[in-house]
Amino acid sequence: MSSSRSKTSFIDKPLSKGKGEISLALYALLFSEIVQYCQNRSHSIHELQTKLSEIGQDVGTRLLDLYFVRERNSKREIKLLNMLLFVKSTLWKVLFGKEADKLEHANDDERTYYIIEKDALVNKFISVPKDKGSLNCATFNAGIIEAVLTKSGFPAKVTAHWHKGTTYMVKFDDSVIARDKSLDDR
Repeated sequence: MSSSRSKTSFIDKPLSKGKGEISLALYALLFSEIVQYCQNRSHSIHELQTKLSEIGQDVGTRLLDLYFVRERNSKREIKLLNMLLFVKSTLWKVLFGKEADKLEHANDDERTYYIIEKDALVNKFISVPKDKGSLNCATFNAGIIEAVLTKSGFPAKVTAHWHKGTTYMVKFDDSVIARDKSLDDR
């Protein structure tokens, strides 16, 4: 006789309930393979970073869909600041097991925000050759952030920079700022 008790498969578990089930060594190996794959198909650092960002965007799109399918009690954010806090905290915890270090708003541009990570996991295990000194593999994370924001209705361009560790500069479309102001006026 077979038992009729149902077990929840790891596929159905909410992402927020998951344990860090993937080892750091496995993550490092997979990410280094992604970097090598992109490097073998690139002729410049800019092209390599663009390819990393594109792969990150694919990951971000799938991750967002997966998150909202598994997290049945979650709702999609409509306010800009709430969405940025979702990225800084919830998304970062799902991806890296901890929140990003800081979220800042640019003083001189209402469209620009910064997500700061002192020690980006994707840069931790990559040895950058001297001839590629400006390479920042965190462009992969920037692609994830850009896809999550854009697919959530907050179109933005996200770039990774070496500043205070790794800083992701998020520049939103004017339409996002206008919509957010109209929601504040309600």
